[in-house]
Amino acid sequence: MAQKYIATIGLEVHVQLRTRSKMFCACPVEYGSEPNSHTCPICLGLPGSLPVMNEEALKMTALTGLMLGCQVAEVCKFDRKNYFYPDMPKNYQISQYDMPICLGGGVPLPEMAYPKDAQKTIAQPDKVVKLVRIHLEEDVAKSFHFETSTGIDFNRAGTPLMEIVSEPDIDSPEEAFAYLSSLKQILEYGDVSYADMEKGQLRCDCNVSVRPEGQAELGTKIEIKNMNTISGVRRALAYEIERQTSVVSGGGKLVQETRRWDESAGQTFSMRIKELAHDYRYFPDPDLMPVRTAEFMPDVRKRVPELPAQKRERFVSSYGVSDYNAGVLASDLALSQYYERAAKGAAKPKQVANWVLNDLQSALKTAGLGIAECPIVPEALNGLVGLIEDGKISSTQGKEVFAGMFAAPGRSAGDIAEEKGLKQESDTGAIEAICDQVLAANPKPVAEYKAGKTASINFLKGQVMKLSQGKANPNIVAEVLARKLAQ
Repeated sequence: MAQKYIATIGLEVHVQLRTRSKMFCACPVEYGSEPNSHTCPICLGLPGSLPVMNEEALKMTALTGLMLGCQVAEVCKFDRKNYFYPDMPKNYQISQYDMPICLGGGVPLPEMAYPKDAQKTIAQPDKVVKLVRIHLEEDVAKSFHFETSTGIDFNRAGTPLMEIVSEPDIDSPEEAFAYLSSLKQILEYGDVSYADMEKGQLRCDCNVSVRPEGQAELGTKIEIKNMNTISGVRRALAYEIERQTSVVSGGGKLVQETRRWDESAGQTFSMRIKELAHDYRYFPDPDLMPVRTAEFMPDVRKRVPELPAQKRERFVSSYGVSDYNAGVLASDLALSQYYERAAKGAAKPKQVANWVLNDLQSALKTAGLGIAECPIVPEALNGLVGLIEDGKISSTQGKEVFAGMFAAPGRSAGDIAEEKGLKQESDTGAIEAICDQVLAANPKPVAEYKAGKTASINFLKGQVMKLSQGKANPNIVAEVLARKLAQ
């Protein structure tokens, strides 16, 4: 029997905080600005310049720690991490080493955070991936590699950057995908980062090793550097696990190294032998005093939001939506906010959820729009569902009204229904007259129904709806037919 191998994964996630200014100077943090337009002597590391801490960055990092169940240190300090690279203007990075701001905690892995094709085969439902620490540092500059030269944009240098380090507690590429999806949701809920991976606001280094099943000691750790898509992390880890397993099972040895992922080739490639911590020659930054977090923690605790898991539970208990639908709604902060506005005061908020998750999401996808660009305001969708629930239009007519609302932003469901002549007939007397016509014209299905073939009533319902040109209230039609056929 072939030897089985176990993969072990740990992730280091770098998160740019959405502060207005940089970590140690007053330069603005703005994505997409003219290169090298937001710099000063401090973030350029010029001699004699002195850093001053950004208190809001400290608060946002502590808030992240509270959201993830970390212990926020009473005292933390900043250190100098020394290395020489074009993107680091001082030739050292101000970071945190032995006294980080947050310790412990974990990231929950809800079902909806997994890729869709893996949601029915989750190995450990409701798993929480343990964290080692969260520390705060400054980001480096951005390098642009051209055909024969390299350009450096120092606008990003000095941006407040959290590093969230997990334990080697992730067992598969699918769990890594779920971890990053869940973490991104929580960061957005806390309003601490835009977490846009395409803009480099959330980046990930993956540490992965394999070992034979039954072996307690972890295998040789290999790092995949600077991943910038969640799906790319999944693909890179799947490739790297297969590559490492092939080497080890074939009798070869792995060397601790840093590799890069080439999306187009679908492979990882070696970059360099991995540095160890002592290579960085950490020492306390002499220009920055230790931080006592008690000074700002009361303010931070007030900012802890309702988290995705809490929102899922509330949607189920307060609005009666299914666990699955609650998970889908809560997985996107903007979508959940849209739904709450649309469901406010609704007689049947569960029906509002169905419209949001089915018709609205489908229309937005077809139009290439996000929920923030939705042409139907939440209150207007509430109005549409209200018309249907009040029996003023049918569900089928509701689809037509919805299409009109989506194509004409700002118009109400009532206006469009009236314009299209889609008022549903709910007058019992008028419906009884139509039912009498249908029963008289169709003696055979009437006789079949009375003989016990109850499905025949569906044919009769269809004839009533046809004769009323689809305007008869189907609920009243069903009640009238059942009453008359029982006579």
